[in-house]
This record gives sequence, structure tokens and C-alpha cells, in this order.
Amino acid sequence: MKILTTNLTVILGCGILLSLSSLIVAEELLISENRLAKELTQDKELKQRKASKQYTQSILETKLNADYSRGGADTCLLCHGEDSAFPVLELFKTAHGNQGAQKGPFSENSHQCETCHGPAGKHAKVRLEKNELREPMITFKNNNGIPVAKKNEICLSCHQRKELNHWQGSVHQLADVSCTSCHQIHSSKDPMRVKNVQVQTCGECHTVQKLALNRASTHPLREGLMGCSDCHKPHDSDGEKLLVGDTTNETCFQCHTEKRGPFLWEHEPASDNCSNCHAPHGSNLQGMLTQRAPHLCQSCHSSQGHPSLTFGSESLASGNASAFLLGRSCVNCHSQVHGSNHPSGSRLQQ
Repeated sequence: MKILTTNLTVILGCGILLSLSSLIVAEELLISENRLAKELTQDKELKQRKASKQYTQSILETKLNADYSRGGADTCLLCHGEDSAFPVLELFKTAHGNQGAQKGPFSENSHQCETCHGPAGKHAKVRLEKNELREPMITFKNNNGIPVAKKNEICLSCHQRKELNHWQGSVHQLADVSCTSCHQIHSSKDPMRVKNVQVQTCGECHTVQKLALNRASTHPLREGLMGCSDCHKPHDSDGEKLLVGDTTNETCFQCHTEKRGPFLWEHEPASDNCSNCHAPHGSNLQGMLTQRAPHLCQSCHSSQGHPSLTFGSESLASGNASAFLLGRSCVNCHSQVHGSNHPSGSRLQQ
């Protein structure tokens, strides 16, 4: 009887403990849910504030009147280590984090991180009061409320070099493209400085040109042997289409020097513009041609009075197919399509 009573007491005790544990767990879950709901509400309110012009203007005004931190980057690194939500240590592998870089953010008498992000002010405050939001900093993410012109102005305060002198009024500037839309400042390898990565970055906007690189005949961009910047200046240029040369031909001649000339007998479309016949970003035809010969040639040259129709093997004496009737078409005879220096090369045959 005593054993039975003892067992009942133990069972009742365990039941009470389980009930208490369940109550504690339920209470913790309720607290967690309330905290999560509160955080979501605060996050929603913060996003709404960030979307307003008043909030954006308040950030710029706050930074204008704020004080720089005493510790500089050491203050920032207390929170922004490699394990944080916003790691920044990769910056020290770049020119921006180099103390020896002349007039760089980390050079002598500069404000380090705060050179670009503005004075820390109360952002570096260690302990926040209940429901207190940390004072924001100037950030460079897209669609963060800060005008693109203001963000680019910070970059141009240092990067106003000769090759950037055309940025004001350029195609990308008028399209409201920010510097950080293409460049990654805190990354040790900026994608715009790696040729085989440039295509991915530029292709986010220039999708038609990126897709053309998958065609059969293209420049070696996919292989990483060329980059978009080999032909284009993204910060604008004196030439059309942001080309590195003054004209399309001058850009092409940087590599295709044998086509430059001068020629005794010129082929006008070739000397006028290479893109009259070639698709520079890629084509499914040999030599990146825009059309297959003889159709390409006949877009300028009349077929009247010239044997430019296709013939079959039955038209030949041997009755067998000939490579001269297939493949190269007009170029079988007019091989010097880019021009000729031969005294008798008026028809670009030699």
C-alpha cells in the first residue's frame, strides 16, 4: 500500500512538473510571437519612413550636422566584422582601404569609413533605449531612398579623373545609374575589373547583347579573353555607343589592324562602318555577318547582269557538287572585300 501511494505521489508530481513546463513553453512562445510581431511592425514603419522624401532628407541633414567618431574604422569594426550582417573587412584588400593610397578614404587626415558614409554621429551609440532606432548612415544600395545623384556625388568627389570627365550628361548618368549599380566597393574583386564577370554585370541591363554572345560566331567574351570595356567606355566617350574609339571602325582596328588600310581600292561599306556587314555581339553566320552571302552583298549590289543566282551540281560539266558553288559565294571571286592594294584590284578580286 505504501509503495502504491508513493508511486501515485511521484506520478502526480511529474504531471504537475509537465504542466508547469508546458505553461513556461507556451509563455515563451507567446513572448516570441509578440516580439516578432513588434519587430515586423517596426520594420514596416521603417520601410515606410525610408520611402518618404522627408526621411531621406533627414538622413542627409543629420549627417551634415553630425560629429565624426573618435575611433574611425575601429568603431565601425566593432559591429561590422566578417560574421555580421554587413561585413566590410574585404575593403582592406582594395585601394579604398589602403592607407598608402594618395587622397584615399584611409589616407592620412581622412575620415576612413565616414569619408563615404558620412559622420557616425549617434549611429555608433552602444546601447539603445527601448523602441529607439539606430541613427541611419548614408548607404549606397539601390532604391534606398537616397537620390542616385547624391550617392554618385560622393564617388565623384575623388574619382573625377580624365576618363570620367564625360560622366555628366552621359547615357548612364541620364539613366540614373549609380556607381554602385556596377561596382562593388567592399569586395576585394570588383566585378567591373574582371573581364569574364563584366558580361554578367553589364548583361543585367543589356540583355539583348548578352544573349547574342550565345550565338555560333562571337568575340571571345564568354571565354574571358575579352571584356565589355575592351570596346566600350562605361563612363561615356566622344564616340558613338560609348565606344573606346572615335568611330566603330577605329574601335575595331585596335585588334583587326590588317583591315585598317589605307587601300588603293576601297570597299565603301567596309571603310564606312564595320557594322554594315558584321554583328559585333554575335551572329549564327561565319565571321559574325549580319546576312549570308550573296544576300548580304545584294543588299547593296544589284544582281542584274551578274551570275549571282545559286546553281546546282547539274549545271557543272562534271555533274558533281563544287565548293565554289557552296560556302563562300561572292567571296570566291571577290576575296578582298575589305579593300585591295593591287594595281588591278578594282573589283576586289586580287
